Amino acid sequence: MSREALTRMTKIEVVARTVDSDAVRRQIVASGASGYTSLPAVTGLGHHGAHEGRALFNDRDALTLTITVVPDDRADDLIEGLRSLLERSTGVMFVSDTYVSRPHYFS
Repeated sequence: MSREALTRMTKIEVVARTVDSDAVRRQIVASGASGYTSLPAVTGLGHHGAHEGRALFNDRDALTLTITVVPDDRADDLIEGLRSLLERSTGVMFVSDTYVSRPHYFS
């Protein structure tokens, strides 16, 4: 399938502390996004050092990756809302163009 048969949209990925992930998801839903995927206990190495996922009974130090795809015309407001949220807490956001085969899933 070529890209001409696909619809361009915006993918937004947010890695934030698990205690902040509810606020991230609320922002996504409030923007009118049709859904999201949330992956708890992600691990990695970044600006604040290594994160090894969730220790038993310790959600405070865990990280969650939340991913959503929105039509381009909804992306700017969502990005600004998430930037504002991330200025008050630890986390990173990645924004990229993506192509989907079923655009009605995201409208």
